[in-house]
Amino acid sequence: MPKEFLGEFEELILTLVAAMQEEAYGAAIGEEIETKLKREVNLSAVHVTLYRLEDKGYVKSSFGGGTKERGGRRKRIYTITSAGMAMLRSMKEVRLDLWKMVPQLKASGI
Repeated sequence: MPKEFLGEFEELILTLVAAMQEEAYGAAIGEEIETKLKREVNLSAVHVTLYRLEDKGYVKSSFGGGTKERGGRRKRIYTITSAGMAMLRSMKEVRLDLWKMVPQLKASGI
């Protein structure tokens, strides 16, 4: 079976799902991207990415309770799976190894 890879936006969304825990739902993730990263994001792109991550087995979803603010609609809450955490750890290790190869960083000890 070929190794699965994540794109930059998938990695970002997966990291936010892990960080936000029970508050990880589409609109909240989009808001985090806009406020923390100062990056405009289309809510549809967030949802499509969450669905794709779920198809890959990196997140799972369940419905929260309906609220008055949402007109009785329920939020789809996402949680990271053990496979998702393993993927994040693997990507972090690869990135750190690559950063260690940058000559300016090696010389300064960063």
